[in-house]
Amino acid sequence: MSLDIVILAAGQGTRMRSALPKVLHPIAGLSMLGHVVQTARLLKPDSIQVVIGHGAQLVREMLAADDVNFVVQHEQLGTGHAVAQAVTHLKADNTLVLYGDVPLIEAVTLESLMKQLSDQSMALLTVNLDNPAGYGRIVRNVDGVVQAIVEHKDASPEQLKICEGNTGILAAPRVALTDWLSRLSNSNAQGEYYLTDIIAMAVADGLSVNTETAVDAMEVQGANDRLQLSELERHYQQRAARRLMAQGVTLLDPARFDLRGEVSVGRDVVIDINVILEGQVEIADNVSIGPNCVIKNSILRAGAVIKANSHLEGADVGEGADCGPFARLRPGTVLAARAHVGNFVELKNTRLGEAAKAGHLTYLGDTEVGARSNIGAGTITCNYDGVNKSKTIMGEDVFIGSNSSLVAPLHLGDGSTTGAGSTITTDVPAHALAVGRGRQRNLEGWARPKKR
Repeated sequence: MSLDIVILAAGQGTRMRSALPKVLHPIAGLSMLGHVVQTARLLKPDSIQVVIGHGAQLVREMLAADDVNFVVQHEQLGTGHAVAQAVTHLKADNTLVLYGDVPLIEAVTLESLMKQLSDQSMALLTVNLDNPAGYGRIVRNVDGVVQAIVEHKDASPEQLKICEGNTGILAAPRVALTDWLSRLSNSNAQGEYYLTDIIAMAVADGLSVNTETAVDAMEVQGANDRLQLSELERHYQQRAARRLMAQGVTLLDPARFDLRGEVSVGRDVVIDINVILEGQVEIADNVSIGPNCVIKNSILRAGAVIKANSHLEGADVGEGADCGPFARLRPGTVLAARAHVGNFVELKNTRLGEAAKAGHLTYLGDTEVGARSNIGAGTITCNYDGVNKSKTIMGEDVFIGSNSSLVAPLHLGDGSTTGAGSTITTDVPAHALAVGRGRQRNLEGWARPKKR
């Protein structure tokens, strides 16, 4: 069954009180429209048509992709008018309509909906609510067969008592849909062309209207203001937390965990409170992540320990390695097995060899550190001359004394040592001691200054 997907994303979203188009407001680090496009791709459609209007150029820039075609709705005259703008781009047998401000819709729900579709029927996604205020009502006959959808503002008092609401998400045969769109009228309270009016047309044309009910009402909830946006964010995070715990992850407080990307997890992973995972994160077996950590686009291998308040981006933490508390691993950082990075240590484009250590108050940039080497407190690599960056390479079993400045490019041989407080500007041979500091002088009988 061939399928085109139309995503309506032209609205301004005035209640957001923002210069940003409504569909670009983020949920879990990705725009609402971005979430819908991702879900649409899971259905493997023939095309994805995104109808844009307000902030069209910005939406194009942020969502540009080879499999996404943008169609401009120059005047926002209703949902039916919006879908009609995409008609000339629809070639598949069937069309599915989604909404750019309904970001939590799941592929499994849409797959169930599509099973209700045939060349003699259309499919409609509904939701049962205790208080369906604002929703169009699903009007059925005495046999329970769908007859029409009545918008809230046009509904009679009796119709307002109906608790089955219209989500707006529907699928229909393309030929029939095209015909119905051409027959829409704007004779209603809003003066708009309602997509929902095609339901009555389908019934009149002898097509059945089959329904699928969303189990989770938040899955079909849109965001029209900042409050609704925050509610969707929390629901997304609760859903992500439940999925991780189902995979065996221990979240010490699921309400204080945020996922802003994708994560793969091994067994017996423990994640403390206020941890944020961003981008693509891989977590292997027996990893422990302390509180208040941010981990972005990183790999944590088996047995790694990330202590409190650490920030990792583009890092690869080896088996049994640990870092923190208050460590920062910047892009290009690799910790080999059992390497140790302590508090207030920053690494960028640096590799710590097996069992190497940088215990505290250190900056290493563009550096390779051999196995079992030890970096003393207060050490920095001077890797940038204002124009170019240069590398510092240390062999195995190197010992760097505290408060050393290593001026790159530099090579320190296996087993070499630098004296505390040294500025090292030339290569150090293997097993040599390098001392680069002024000679101490003691002035006997010296008197401290006194206030006048």
